[in-house]
Amino acid sequence: MKTWKRTSAAIAVALTASASLAACGDAPDEKADKKSDFLPCIVSDAGGFDDKSFNQLSYEGVKEAAKELNADFKSVQSKTDQDYAPNLEGLVSAGCDLIVTVGFALSAATVESAKANKDIEYVLIDDAADNDFDGKKDAENIKPILYDTAQAAFLAGYAAADYTKTNVVGTYGGQPFPTVTIFMDGFKQGVDYYAKEKGKKVKLVGWEGNDKGVFTGGFDANEKATNTAKQILDQNADVILPVGGPIYQGALTAIADSGKDVAMVGVDADFFETDPKTKDLIFTSILKNMKTSTIEAVKAAGEDKFDPEAYVGTLENDGVGLAPFHNFESKISPSLQGELDKVKAGIIDGSIPVKSYLNK
Repeated sequence: MKTWKRTSAAIAVALTASASLAACGDAPDEKADKKSDFLPCIVSDAGGFDDKSFNQLSYEGVKEAAKELNADFKSVQSKTDQDYAPNLEGLVSAGCDLIVTVGFALSAATVESAKANKDIEYVLIDDAADNDFDGKKDAENIKPILYDTAQAAFLAGYAAADYTKTNVVGTYGGQPFPTVTIFMDGFKQGVDYYAKEKGKKVKLVGWEGNDKGVFTGGFDANEKATNTAKQILDQNADVILPVGGPIYQGALTAIADSGKDVAMVGVDADFFETDPKTKDLIFTSILKNMKTSTIEAVKAAGEDKFDPEAYVGTLENDGVGLAPFHNFESKISPSLQGELDKVKAGIIDGSIPVKSYLNK
């Protein structure tokens, strides 16, 4: 990190304070008003900061951390994957002390930038920065922030299996990246666990595991996203889990066109809170507490306490979780929440194992 900037600033503040004391006897406490010269920055993936999902949450985290540090911050949005490297170069040139990169798609560009700029600290959201797959991150000045969302998705799958009236629930993803399929894996395990425990036959469509599933091929809210959602609904699913940022908007269109009573499960953020259009459709959301973990990482760097060790969000540390049922609260079975509490406790103590690429 460019610690010399803050060291010099601290000396200047100390000298100014001493001079004031000598001249006036009593010096006002200007520490709280002193603008920090620590500069955190953030670059989005192609989804942009208004994706109602992980880009937005990470952006809000950087913004809040900068406010608490009394620092400015810079942000830049990527429109395509071709923007990643140039955007990072621009932030390096802007003098950023810490650069937050959002999403696994930015992993390669982040590693390249980090290796070339070892005096800058990086936080990579949703990826291990291990592009050669040797089990180690590829640059020491990167802090990976990861989320074992399979644990929270397990709870969502259990709840969906309890709620479904057709005994068919479905999911589909943007692309088969581990950070996408981890939701689908957990959801499937939760559905299967419920079926086994309750002796109820519930079918999951759209995901078989082992990279066999239904994907849109990207993360855009386009016609392919809508048609893919229709493909799931046409198999009689009445609960649907779209995984991949804006692709859920395709599900909204497909549900409206179907005229069926379908509930949707959100990902990353609580869609009920972030997108008013979903209020009547959102059953629950699988949460990544991205804003809080981003705040903590940025603040630590701003206080010269940057920790490059990977953070993994779990149910136990509240890094992941399940949102309230909101408008579906009166529609779920009276015993469901109590059952979910017991399942959650079992996942935390290990008596109910949940497999993911982070925990095989």
